[in-house]
Amino acid sequence: MKKVVIGMSGGVDSSVAAIMLQKQGYEVIGLFMRNWDSLADGELNGPTTDTGICPQEEDYNDAKKVCDTLGIPLYRKDFVKEYWDYVFTYFLDELKNGRTPNPDIMCNKYIKFDMFIEEAKKIGADYIATGHYARLKDGKLLRGVDSNKDQTYFLSQVTKEQFKNVLFPIGELEKPEVRKIAEEYSLTTAHKKDSTGICFIGERNFKNFLKNYLPNQPGDVINIETNEVIGKHIGLMNYTIGQRRGLNIGGTEDKMFVVGKDLKKNVLYICLGEDNDYLISTSCLVDNINYLGTEKIEKCTAKFRYRQEDVPVELEWQENGEVIVKYPQGVKSVTPGQACVFYNGEECLGGGIIKEVRKNNKKLWYL
Repeated sequence: MKKVVIGMSGGVDSSVAAIMLQKQGYEVIGLFMRNWDSLADGELNGPTTDTGICPQEEDYNDAKKVCDTLGIPLYRKDFVKEYWDYVFTYFLDELKNGRTPNPDIMCNKYIKFDMFIEEAKKIGADYIATGHYARLKDGKLLRGVDSNKDQTYFLSQVTKEQFKNVLFPIGELEKPEVRKIAEEYSLTTAHKKDSTGICFIGERNFKNFLKNYLPNQPGDVINIETNEVIGKHIGLMNYTIGQRRGLNIGGTEDKMFVVGKDLKKNVLYICLGEDNDYLISTSCLVDNINYLGTEKIEKCTAKFRYRQEDVPVELEWQENGEVIVKYPQGVKSVTPGQACVFYNGEECLGGGIIKEVRKNNKKLWYL
C-alpha cells in the first residue's frame, strides 16, 4: 500500500482530501505545519479566537479531531524559522520597496512544496498531498474544476520537479461537494469558515499588524491630475494600486483610487473616478519566471490578480529570462510585486512576478 503524507491545515479542504485518499486505497498520514509564532508579532498575548486560544492552535486541534475521526496519525512540524527567512522577510522587503507581494505564493514555493516534502520523505511518504483546488494530469498543472476556488494562481511558482509525486485529491470537486462529504463523515471542520487574507495576519487589521515591523512614515497624498496635496498617508506600505477603501484621507474618498507611489518623496498619488486613465497599463515586465509549459508560446491568457478574469496577452520572451507581457486593450491596476500567471485554456503555464508596469511601451513614472 502506497503511503501519502497530507498537509492537514485544520480546514475542511484538507480534511476531505484525506477522506478521498483513503477511498482511493492509500495509507494516509497527516502532517500539520506550524509556520508562524503568534507571539512574535509584537502583540502582548497574540491573537485569540472565541475559545481563548490562538487561531493556529485551534487549527491544530481541529486537524487532530479530523485525524482521530478518520483513524489516521497526525504529526506536527515547526517551520517557523524557515517561514520567517524565506517568506516573511521577502514580504517585508517587497513592502519597503513600494511593491505589493503575495506571500502565499512564496509559502507554496519554499515551504509547502519544498521543506514539507522533505519532512514527508522522512516519514516514508511515496506521495504528498494538499487540499488545493488544482489538478495534475500528464505532468501538467490544470485549474481546479471549481472555477470559484481554483488555486493554480498560488501554485505558479512551484516547479515541475516539486510537483512530482504530488496529489490534489479535491481538484475534481466543487466546494459544496467538499462540505457535503465532510458532513457525511461528521467532521468538526464541515462548516468551518474558510481562512481569508494573508495567513500570518488572519482576521487582524493589516495596518496594526504591519506597524510592529515597519514604522509608519507619514507623507503627502497628492491628486495626480491637479498636483494638489489633499491629505496625509500613514506609510506607503499600507496601500496598493487600485485601492479605494480604507484610505482615511477624507473628503470624496469614495471616489478616490490609489494610482501610484513615489518612494523618494514619500508621496501617495490618487486620482478621482474609477475610469481614470492612470489606472490603465498596456504591458508589464515580468521576472522570476517559473515556466511549466513544454514549449514557450507567444499568445495565451494571464491573471494579474487572483480573482481577476483571464486577460488575452502576448508574451515577448527576453534573452535574460524576463518576459514582456502585452495587453494593448488595457488592464486596470496591474501592480509591481504581484504575480502574473499564464494560462493556456485549463492548463496553468506558471508565471512570474511583475517587475515594471508600462503604458504604450513607456514605464509609468508613478509606479
